[in-house]
Amino acid sequence: MMKTVHVVAAVIKNERGEFLCALRSATMSMPNLWEFPGGKIQEGENPEDALTREIKEELNCTVTVGTLIEDIVHHYPNIIVHLTTYKTSIIEGTPKPLEHEKLAWVKREDLLKLEWAPADIPTVRKLM
Repeated sequence: MMKTVHVVAAVIKNERGEFLCALRSATMSMPNLWEFPGGKIQEGENPEDALTREIKEELNCTVTVGTLIEDIVHHYPNIIVHLTTYKTSIIEGTPKPLEHEKLAWVKREDLLKLEWAPADIPTVRKLM
């Protein structure tokens, strides 16, 4: 049976209505694809706490986690990803790509121009 990983991701919008998108680095699985920043939920962690921790680790920002946007299960060839995305607001710090190749603020109408990790696509579509 394939392993299922539970992952959370942040949909962060700035005051100009742009969304924070993160490019997976060459050393990550699924390199050079875009995603919403976040990561795996650790054992005993609730999704909101996991997302707060992951954003601190990946972007060096403090956030508040808001409403759920999308909850999907995506079957990759070697793993099943259960991804939950949340509206998230930065309350302290400026995002820095500590683990990603780069970050970009992208207008809603340009989101589909990026090459997304497959599990993130339902969230992108929901934002359109």
